[in-house]
Amino acid sequence: MEQLIYEYSSKGKQGVALPDSPVDENLLRQYIPEKYLRKTELNLPEVSEPEVVRHFTNLSVMNHHVDKGFYPLGSCTMKYNPKINDRLAALPGFANIHPLQPGKTVQGALELMYELEKMLCALTGMHAATLQPAAGSHGELTGVMIIKKYHESRGEKRKYILIPDSAHGTNPSSACSANYETLSLESNDRGCIDIADLREKMSAEVAGLMITNPNTLGLFEEEVEEIVEIVHKYDGIVYMDGANLNALLGITCPGDLGFDITHINLHKTFSTPHGGGGPGSGPIAVVEKLAKYLPEPRVVKAGEDFTFASGFPESIGQVLSTYGNFGVMVRAYVYITMLGIKGLSEVSRNAILNANYLRVKLAEKFSVPYNRVCMHEFVASGENHRELGIKTLDIAKRLLDFGLHSPTVYFPLIVREAIMIEPTETESKQTLDKFIAAMEQIDREAHENPEILHQAPHTTPVRRLEDLKANKELNVCYGK
Repeated sequence: MEQLIYEYSSKGKQGVALPDSPVDENLLRQYIPEKYLRKTELNLPEVSEPEVVRHFTNLSVMNHHVDKGFYPLGSCTMKYNPKINDRLAALPGFANIHPLQPGKTVQGALELMYELEKMLCALTGMHAATLQPAAGSHGELTGVMIIKKYHESRGEKRKYILIPDSAHGTNPSSACSANYETLSLESNDRGCIDIADLREKMSAEVAGLMITNPNTLGLFEEEVEEIVEIVHKYDGIVYMDGANLNALLGITCPGDLGFDITHINLHKTFSTPHGGGGPGSGPIAVVEKLAKYLPEPRVVKAGEDFTFASGFPESIGQVLSTYGNFGVMVRAYVYITMLGIKGLSEVSRNAILNANYLRVKLAEKFSVPYNRVCMHEFVASGENHRELGIKTLDIAKRLLDFGLHSPTVYFPLIVREAIMIEPTETESKQTLDKFIAAMEQIDREAHENPEILHQAPHTTPVRRLEDLKANKELNVCYGK
C-alpha cells in the first residue's frame, strides 16, 4: 500500500530550486486585500524529486486506466486514444492561449474551431453546429433550450419531452432543467421504442423526443424513420443523443435519419481520455431551421480572418463563458483529420465487429436478453447467476483480479442485473479473448466456489468496500 506523500516529508528536504522573485513581497501586499492574505504557512510536503516521482508512479500503477488494460465500460466509449492528439493539444499556441486575447492573436485557434464545426456538420448531416457546450449533458441542455426557443418563437408553450425507458439518465434531467415534464416511452420485445406507445403519447403538447441511436442496449432503432415521422407530424423536434455515435461514423448520420438536433461527445467519439468527471466537450449540430437559435458568440469567417460574432437576435444566448473546452477540440480535430472518412468508417465497423464477437461468445455462459446483431455495445445479464447466489456486482468485482475493468453494471434499468459491455474498436482479438476467458472462469467459480466471488476482489490495493458506509462516511486524508 502506497503511503501519503506527507509521510515522506522531512524538514529541509528539497526537490526543486526556484529562482528568487524579483518582485518585492511587501509591494504585492499593497495590491491584495488583507482578508485574502495567508495567515499561516502552506502545509506542503518537503520531499525530494525521486520521492515525488516514485510516489506518483506507484499511485498510477494502483489505478486502472485504458493505458494499463481493457476498459469495456458500456455507453462510455473508454477507448485507447492516440498520443499524438495529446501532444498536439499541448503545443504552446493551443495550450497557453487565453479566452480574452484579441482575435488577431488567436487566428489559428479560431480557424481550427471553424473547420471542426464544418467537419462535425459533414459527419452528422446537419446544417450548423456550436462547440460551446462543455459536456454531453450540457449539449443536451443546450439542445432542449433550442427546442423550447423554437416553439416559443411560434407562440407555443409546450409541456412535455418524450424519453424512452432505456435512455441515459441525463436526458430526463436535461428536459427537467429546461422546465419540461417528461413522458417515458416503453421498449418493445426487441429492445426498441414501442411505436404504439409513441403514437398514444405524441400530441401537440409534446415539444420533442430525445432518443439515443443506437440505444443503450446497443441496438439500432429499426423504425427510426417512422418514429421521426410521427413526431414531425405534430411539429415536434427529434433530438438524437449522440453518446453512441461511435457506431455510426461513415455508415449513416443523424441528418440522413431525419433528426433535427444531435449532440456529439468529442471526448468519447473523437479522442480525449476521459473519466473521473472530465474533461469533456459536447457540441451540438442542428438542421437549417434551428440554426438561428444556436448559442453565441459564433465563430465566423470575415474575409481572410476568423472572429467571434454576436448579435444574433434569436440565439438562446451564451451557454459557456469561454470558447468551450478547447483542448478537447484540438484532439478531435487531429483525430478526424488523421483518420479521414475511410478511417472513421473503420472505427465504427471494428467497434461493431468487436461487440458482436463478445456477444456471441459470452451468450454461451451468460444471459443476453436481446441476443441479436448489435452495434458497438450490448447488454448481458447476471440474472441466471442470481440462482447461484451471485450478483452482477460480484462478477464486476471479480474481474478486477484479472487486470480488467468491469463493464457498466445495473444499467440500462430495463435489464435486470445488467452488464453493459462496450469493447470499442481499439481492442485486439487477443484482448477480447482474455476477457472471454475471465468471464468463463467467473461462470465456473459461480457454480463450483461462489465464495471466491463474494469476497472479490482479492488482488487490488483496496478490497471490497461496504458501499453505503463508504458513501456516507467518506474519509479523505490529505495531510497532517
